[in-house]
Amino acid sequence: MKPLVGIIMGSDSDLPVLREAAKVLGDFGIEYEITIVSAHRTPDRMFKYAEECEERGLEIIIAGAGGAAHLPGMVASLTPLPVIGVPIRTSSLQGVDSLLSIVQMPEGVPVATVAINNAKNAGILAAEILGVAYPEIRKKIKQYKEKLKKEVEKKAENLEKIGY
Repeated sequence: MKPLVGIIMGSDSDLPVLREAAKVLGDFGIEYEITIVSAHRTPDRMFKYAEECEERGLEIIIAGAGGAAHLPGMVASLTPLPVIGVPIRTSSLQGVDSLLSIVQMPEGVPVATVAINNAKNAGILAAEILGVAYPEIRKKIKQYKEKLKKEVEKKAENLEKIGY
C-alpha cells in the first residue's frame, strides 16, 4: 500500500518529536513515509519533494521545523495538499520562534499548526482529515475519542472518590 502521509523534518534532531506522529499514524493503520527535507540546507530537495508528493499518492504532509521554521510554509506554497506544521522546541526561545514562524502564514498559504513539540496531535489531525474520505479511518478515530472520554470519566470518578 502506498503512503498517504508524508512526514518531513529539517534535521534528524527533530526525529524524537516527529516519531510521535509516525506512531499515531501506525496505530491508526495509516501508511506514511518519513524523511529529512531541509528548507535552508537542501532547497532543491524540498522543491522536488513538495512538487512530486501529490503524484506519488500522498494526501497530507506533516512538516516539523525549529527556529526559523520555514519548511511547513514553503512546502505549503508548493503543493495543493494540506500541510500540518509541528513547531519544534528550540533552546533559545523554547519553540515560540518556531510556532510564530509556522502559524504566521500569509493569506492563501495556510498551514494547520499544532502546539510546540506536539507531533502526536499532528498525527491525529492527519487521521481525522483522511477520515473524511476513508470510513475505516473515521471509525478508528471515533473509537480513539471514545477511549479518551472513558479515560477522563474514570479519572473523574476516582478523584471524586478520594477527594482532592
